[in-house]
Amino acid sequence: MEYREEISNKLNDLLVKNYDAEKGYLNAIDNVDSKRVKMFFKRMASERSQFAKELRTEILQYGQLPEDSGSFKGAAHRNWMSLKATFSSNNEEAILEEAIRGEESSLELYNDLLEERNLPPSIDALLIKHRNAIQAAINTEKVHEELVS
Repeated sequence: MEYREEISNKLNDLLVKNYDAEKGYLNAIDNVDSKRVKMFFKRMASERSQFAKELRTEILQYGQLPEDSGSFKGAAHRNWMSLKATFSSNNEEAILEEAIRGEESSLELYNDLLEERNLPPSIDALLIKHRNAIQAAINTEKVHEELVS
């Protein structure tokens, strides 16, 4: 596999993860009551949409085709979030726990790719920016979780 294709494949993995995160946040909005948490989820969905656009641009610059939808695993996670909210006595806490779990999975994927250290500087900078925003989201979600528990 050539270098350009290898990088594009890895960026496509992140792209799909961001599609999944965006859809997960949009789904979570319907499962919480707190206006503050709803607004946070809306911001996170918008942020993940922006991340996806940025990743698509990078993939296209490498002459490769970006993925255009999320994964089966992401759909299953969103369904699990909805089911858990339905049967949980504290919907918001359960949804925040699942959001944190999803974001930690994204963070791991970003960290794994950044550890490779063979990325062009522009992609490296983009991934660091995304990773830092995801870490900030996790920190904020943990604060929200503490407030609703």
